[in-house]
Amino acid sequence: MPLQARITSPLLSAVTPRASSRQLLGRTSSFSFTPRQPLIVNSAISRRYASSESSGNRGNRVFPSEDNSWRTMAEDEVSKYLKQSHERLFENNRAWAEKQRTQNPEYFAKLAAGQTPEYLWIGCSDSRIPAEQITGLEPGEAFIHRNIANLVCNTDLNVMSVINYAVRHLGVKHIIVCGHYGCGGVKAAMTPKDLGLLNPWLRNIRDVYRLHEEELDGITDEEKKYNKLVELNVKEQCRNIIKTAAVQQSYAKNHFPVVHGWVFDFHNGLLTDLKIDHAEMLKKVQKIYNLTES
Repeated sequence: MPLQARITSPLLSAVTPRASSRQLLGRTSSFSFTPRQPLIVNSAISRRYASSESSGNRGNRVFPSEDNSWRTMAEDEVSKYLKQSHERLFENNRAWAEKQRTQNPEYFAKLAAGQTPEYLWIGCSDSRIPAEQITGLEPGEAFIHRNIANLVCNTDLNVMSVINYAVRHLGVKHIIVCGHYGCGGVKAAMTPKDLGLLNPWLRNIRDVYRLHEEELDGITDEEKKYNKLVELNVKEQCRNIIKTAAVQQSYAKNHFPVVHGWVFDFHNGLLTDLKIDHAEMLKKVQKIYNLTES
């Protein structure tokens, strides 16, 4: 009997049926294989993979994750692939460390001395948006927090702790909420389905839709409506940050941090500044959420 296997995020595993999670939150990786059977599809890639493995030439290795050929691998090939894809991260790390030492012998001494980041970045967990790379920042320059759909919920102790530590202890000057067009979390929130464990998390985005229902319902083009909700979600998360005591008290005393809302576009690699008016948003927020007195 063929041995069936499935690899998926624990969060996505609660979404049923399987096709729905794949469509709504990106690809859910699944594969099935029969032990000791050769590759069924993409035999050219399997030969190159085996050849590169035996030659030990990492530069010519083919990693099946790049084209999904691993979905049809035999059991021993899957094990080989998993071992290699794990080990290559350590190879990359050693190469990176050596490069840093060569360019700057004091690099790691400075890194070990502590962090004084200027920025707190709150972004989406999407693997295609590496904060430091798209902004040209170096290690130690940004404090990073990521979750599905870049949400800032007052009941989420994780993000609340990150904001508190970044503001009160690290003294960050800027807080950036960065969403992205094509966000699977936002798209899932626009879908009227029971998504299991995701329901309470996505409810926060659905609440954003409810708050801006008239504006969004007036947009007939689905892609434009989707993009608009991405932007509105970023703005609401900026507002949620400004509601926190840590941000209000620090701003009253130091005039920072300033909160920004950005959106990343996969089509051109560029960031769009949504031009959040921090002072004006703070003024409106403090009519109800004034926490400047400790």
